[in-house]
Amino acid sequence: MGNLIIKGGWLLVPIILCSIFSLAVIIERFLFFTFSIPSSHNIRRIVHQILEYVRRNKVKEAIRVCNNNSFYLTNIIKTGLLRDGQAKEVVREAMDNAYLYEIPKLEKNLNFLSTLAHISPLIGLLGTVVGLVKCFYTIEQKAINVGAVNPSDLAGGIWEALLTTVGGLCVAIPSYIAYNYFAHKVNSYNLQIERTINEFLEVFFSEGRLKEKEKVNSIRKEGAFTPPFL
Repeated sequence: MGNLIIKGGWLLVPIILCSIFSLAVIIERFLFFTFSIPSSHNIRRIVHQILEYVRRNKVKEAIRVCNNNSFYLTNIIKTGLLRDGQAKEVVREAMDNAYLYEIPKLEKNLNFLSTLAHISPLIGLLGTVVGLVKCFYTIEQKAINVGAVNPSDLAGGIWEALLTTVGGLCVAIPSYIAYNYFAHKVNSYNLQIERTINEFLEVFFSEGRLKEKEKVNSIRKEGAFTPPFL
């Protein structure tokens, strides 16, 4: 392996660095999506539980569920719950702002991974060109000084041309596959967020819930009222 790296030339060094960074990003994102975000089944269960509490005007209980299951979706829902009693436009704007804050967490390092996937084959192509230039330079020098070219004289340049190409592709292919996989997950989370926000607002500002809330508030006011003594 060390001999191949030496034959590949100095351009194999940035390709190897790209492979290290790419692997680090892939592992970090895999661990994040695996352990920081619940499974699809659990997400549906948590959202259903929150919405059930909202329908029954148990906002505090819904907030507690969000605190106990903190991830991108519950953080956004919690922002809306904390604005209970405010106008629908205010709640929607607050949840949209929370959405803008949570999305970068999901997309973290994905642009970097995409860049690595694109520049690795370009570095390999550069190595190929450099190797071919060395071959033609050797041919020219041998033709002038010796008059004949030995195939072994071209081996160094050919090794460099082929190894850098292979190295660049070996980094680019898995990096690009991983990027598209993670990007697909982020897109599915985006759709899920939009759908959940709309469903939450529909329940949060449903006519039945608002009437029930007004009824509860009026009962509390009447219970707190003590008539004056005659």
